[in-house]
Amino acid sequence: MSPTARPRRHEVAVLALPETMAYEVGLPHQFLGSAADADGNRLYRVRVASLDGGPVRTSAGYSLLPEHDASILAAADTVVVPGIYGTSAMTDGTVPDELADLLRATAERSRLVSICTGAFVLAAAGLLDGRPATTHWVHAAAFARLYPDVSLDPDVLFVDDGDILTSAGNAAGIDVLLHVIRRDHGTEVASRVARRSVVAPWRDGGQSQFIERPVPEPGDSGTAATRAWALQHLDAPLTLGDLAHHARMSVRTFTRRFRDETGLSASRWLVQQRVALARRLLESTDVPVERVAEQAGFGTTASLRQHLHAAIGVAPLAYRRTYRGPVPHPM
Repeated sequence: MSPTARPRRHEVAVLALPETMAYEVGLPHQFLGSAADADGNRLYRVRVASLDGGPVRTSAGYSLLPEHDASILAAADTVVVPGIYGTSAMTDGTVPDELADLLRATAERSRLVSICTGAFVLAAAGLLDGRPATTHWVHAAAFARLYPDVSLDPDVLFVDDGDILTSAGNAAGIDVLLHVIRRDHGTEVASRVARRSVVAPWRDGGQSQFIERPVPEPGDSGTAATRAWALQHLDAPLTLGDLAHHARMSVRTFTRRFRDETGLSASRWLVQQRVALARRLLESTDVPVERVAEQAGFGTTASLRQHLHAAIGVAPLAYRRTYRGPVPHPM
């Protein structure tokens, strides 16, 4: 490639199906379409297609008129399937043969990404059998009933299974698209896109925090005070017993109430808070990584590295460079 030649843009096709979610059709253009390298070169070209190039009705009660038909999928590196509402994929587990054949052929050459109930379409085409996947928690029970051969995880915001990625509710489409950018081009590019759209570059937790739960009865002693206390003592080796003792509950009662109120286990919540603290320290201070590990309660840099990589896919120093620039080597 000559010094002035631009890198080839990644081709993205968004397949708008009948009763598609209009909001989700626009997400790939907003996020993938705005990703650029340090020189301002766009990294993705995003185009929208319907099966026949004609208007497609959305779940919002109006129609979209894409500029392309499904023939553009043949040249796409990534194909995004936004969520749909109703249709046979959600009612009886089927899609038209034409669509199933198209998706199966596409899967042989392209990466597939579904948003929300778009996972029903991929599953109906047989593309998720024996694979991990997710969808909106509201529809998880129906999905599991229709597609028992799919390894459904209704708790996570998205699942990356290599050449097929699935995400939860429509906002989780943002999470998976930022993850795609991060996977393709690194944290710095993804964070720049997130900042431009005023969204978090990475959201902790899963869908369980959004699932409807009964409101605690008035007068119930909850775990909020203990969570606030724990946030002030993240550098200490807190145990489940310590938290239950502070809340003046048995471990069993505390465990149940904590999950009812947060949707998470206490241990998982603690890890998330420690990762969040470590990220703030890495972003805004020059505290050595060893001290970051101690202050966040991970104890060792190895433990910090392991948990940070599991959360956002980068090592501590690489994460710090994204926000603070190169770290000078000691003399």
